[in-house]
Amino acid sequence: MSLYCIGDLQGCNDPFHRLLEKIDFSPSRDTLFLLGDLVNRGPDSLGTLRSLKALGDAAQCLLGNHDLHLLALSQGVRLPGRHDTVNDILQAPDRHELLDWLRHRPMALHHHGWLMVHAGVLPQWSAVQTMMLAKEVEDALRGPDLKGFLSAMYGNTPCQWQDSLEGEDRLRVIVNALTRLRFCTPRGAMEFGSNEGAGSAPEGYLPWLEVPGRLTQDTLIMFGHWSTLVADARRHTGLRHHVLPLDTGCVWGGCLTAAKLGTAGAFELIQVSCEQAQKPGK
Repeated sequence: MSLYCIGDLQGCNDPFHRLLEKIDFSPSRDTLFLLGDLVNRGPDSLGTLRSLKALGDAAQCLLGNHDLHLLALSQGVRLPGRHDTVNDILQAPDRHELLDWLRHRPMALHHHGWLMVHAGVLPQWSAVQTMMLAKEVEDALRGPDLKGFLSAMYGNTPCQWQDSLEGEDRLRVIVNALTRLRFCTPRGAMEFGSNEGAGSAPEGYLPWLEVPGRLTQDTLIMFGHWSTLVADARRHTGLRHHVLPLDTGCVWGGCLTAAKLGTAGAFELIQVSCEQAQKPGK
């Protein structure tokens, strides 16, 4: 049995299947962990979602910001953007089954010694607290007022976590951290205007993974979301700060990357090239 973590697919179904062939993936034997942004911007969001759903428990899929955007579109609380490529899902005869499957995906996973999130973890959160807070959002997504939750999900405030937060503000901060975070202050105030590499942090901010003393600094973490982080580093061969970024920009003409998990934090990277070429921006 082999375990693999895979970065952002964003509707790139063909590279996904080529990667599965390259790793000789068997759903009866192996397990995939997909780090969110399953759909949107790429050429085949519908095919990608159908492929993942068909794999059953062999594909453990996190929710990213683009996946939540799809759910918001389906509930009529957001309008499509000009770069969206999810209308095929919204018009599909099996859309209700696909969207119901999507809303039941987790926001974070902790497996085989790795904490897995789509975007990031605030410096004030431990791994245990991250999983507990992720469950609060999962409960809201699976609850009876999905439309109400999605309507209140958008916004940049509050920008900082406090244990005393309640209701919509509390859930919004959790969602933003898990699906949008790149830069924050040492005290965890989030910034959402920048999507460049780690060296382009706005004044007073740091990449979340570089914040000194963050409570997950000794936790192995895999995440996606930040393709320019990997492009900026150009050294995607090992861990930095106990953290492994796996969004290698497939939808932007980069690669799709899988990390085959070994023991004691070991991993092997496997990649396939991607032909999709769009201007980066998430």
